[in-house]
Amino acid sequence: MTTALITGSTSGIGAAFARRLAADGHDLVLVARDTGRLREQATELHDRHGIEAEVLTADLAEDAGIEAVAERLRDRKNPVDLLINNAGFGNKGRYLDVPMTDELRMLKVHCEAVLRLTSAAAETMRERGRGGVVNVASVAAFVPRGTYGASKAWVVQFTQGAAKDLANSGVRLMALCPGFVRTEFHDRAGMGTDNIPKWMWLDADKVAMTALADLARGKTLSIPDPRYKTLMGAAKLVPRGMLGTLTSRTGRKYGPQ
Repeated sequence: MTTALITGSTSGIGAAFARRLAADGHDLVLVARDTGRLREQATELHDRHGIEAEVLTADLAEDAGIEAVAERLRDRKNPVDLLINNAGFGNKGRYLDVPMTDELRMLKVHCEAVLRLTSAAAETMRERGRGGVVNVASVAAFVPRGTYGASKAWVVQFTQGAAKDLANSGVRLMALCPGFVRTEFHDRAGMGTDNIPKWMWLDADKVAMTALADLARGKTLSIPDPRYKTLMGAAKLVPRGMLGTLTSRTGRKYGPQ
């Protein structure tokens, strides 16, 4: 039986990964900031699927939180076979309207934490000759869209580059780039969602299922829906300047900054 560690496990895509992996018989290490919610989630998954669910409370916007999770990933006696770097958030407001402390906190969680945790996991996985890492990014990575999109673009580039460096090591790395997903993401950022077209929404459980299938196929990039694959393909045909204008308008209406 293998063990998966999931950051941001108590809601949204992270919770969907936890449900899917537990149903498949994987033990879990659940990571989030809210100890109460973590314990409730661990109990529910254990009772429903008979798996072991370890709780690790950590704030990945803090060095201590990142290091606590990295230390667990370096544990060779109780190895983690799959890392899901899912923790993340959005800021409401345009560039220069968002406080610098919030921008830096986003980069800490989306970039530094992903780098440090991926490295801690991949090192021990390479020693064992097997393992996998899924870094959750966004389709915002492919369009000019402020700090959020820039941080997710970094996740994609880092993950695919690291995947090439670890080719033939037995360690698989993949960036997951969903579109709008029904989660707590927008509510936490104070963003309304009534104006987002229904066809743009994805189901978190389907996203997690597709991502795991793509990882098993050896993909380094997963866009888990034909609609968004088509949109991203069309975006490549639009001149960069025009794309920046369009995505700026769309982002102010729909997405995080």
